[in-house]
Amino acid sequence: MSRDDRTPHTDAPEGAERLQKVLAAAGVGSRRACEDLIFRRRVTVNGRVAQLGDKVDPATAVIHVDGERLVTDTRLVYLAMNKPRGVVSTMADEKGRTALADFLGNRVEQRVYHVGRLDADSEGLLLLTNDGTLAHRLMHPSYGVPKTYLCEVSGPIPRNLGKRLMAGVELEDGPAKVDSFRVVDTLGRTAQVELTLHEGRKHIVRRILGEAGHPVSRLIRTSIGPIRLGDLRAGRTRRLTNAEVAALFKAVGD
Repeated sequence: MSRDDRTPHTDAPEGAERLQKVLAAAGVGSRRACEDLIFRRRVTVNGRVAQLGDKVDPATAVIHVDGERLVTDTRLVYLAMNKPRGVVSTMADEKGRTALADFLGNRVEQRVYHVGRLDADSEGLLLLTNDGTLAHRLMHPSYGVPKTYLCEVSGPIPRNLGKRLMAGVELEDGPAKVDSFRVVDTLGRTAQVELTLHEGRKHIVRRILGEAGHPVSRLIRTSIGPIRLGDLRAGRTRRLTNAEVAALFKAVGD
């Protein structure tokens, strides 16, 4: 079958654009390369295999390339931020404290919101977006998106601490446990430990380690699902790549 013999779907919404144009605008590749992806049946739109000649509305179409979600709505913004210590996890603060929006300036035209929180004394990775559906899924406990933290705690660290935390400790609002735990470094009577967990109760990391007898003096969130803090400096933001956004959707089952 030649490319011209393919019969496109005809239920395109009014004002829709050629699919290959939408894919190219989203950074997938040249229009010719995008046509080839469609021809090879590697693109789906709203759950069906796309055809050459298809038209889509980039603001509403759910598009996957090789099984990975591609966001084509140019109004959607996905940011990673390294929240500094002492900053409250709100976009604006009625008490006049330094808030997240103070670090965005005029670089982001759209109004974005933080996905989850870090308390004022904690620092590290926050996600900011105006994609309400994705934000809800990332925060909902049923999706179990893991988060990793680097903590400075009082030492020394007993050898069985990891096993104890993975087995679970009893808190006032119910048991809690971590998914993984390791000691990163020790220095005198302090230690750096890394732990990963997927629940999001308030102050859960500080409470778990405190209950185990190792209160936290510094806490840095280093990853949320597939997104890593990396070398992003405190107070800075960066836009997530298409691959990172696709990985986030995959983490919540899309």
